[in-house]
Amino acid sequence: MGLKRDVSLMTALRYKGQGPFLTYILHRIGGLGMAVFISIHLLASFLGGSGGRFVNNIYQNWAFQIFIFFCVLFHAINGLRITILDLFPKLIEYHRQAITIEWAAFLAIYGFAVFNIIRTALGG
Repeated sequence: MGLKRDVSLMTALRYKGQGPFLTYILHRIGGLGMAVFISIHLLASFLGGSGGRFVNNIYQNWAFQIFIFFCVLFHAINGLRITILDLFPKLIEYHRQAITIEWAAFLAIYGFAVFNIIRTALGG
């Protein structure tokens, strides 16, 4: 028996779940981005030749590298936060603080990585 919820579409679209909801959505986007990357990688391996060169040009694009690094890094850090909170249930009451720490670590590492990707793309 499922849950019965009387929530209209407009109410759902106005939902502002803030930090926890944002991390939930970004975790899903990160997983989907990695799945697309792996699919493209496998396709390039099977195509070989000119198809492989085309895919390698996509890999070498700085925007693609920034997106994939975002997906992998956010998915990993958020997964680590989820694992820690699952292993230590007494910390659940501090989940918002854990999200703040997660964002601080993510932004520091991601900012450094984006700086280096762009610097390399510009030939520096």
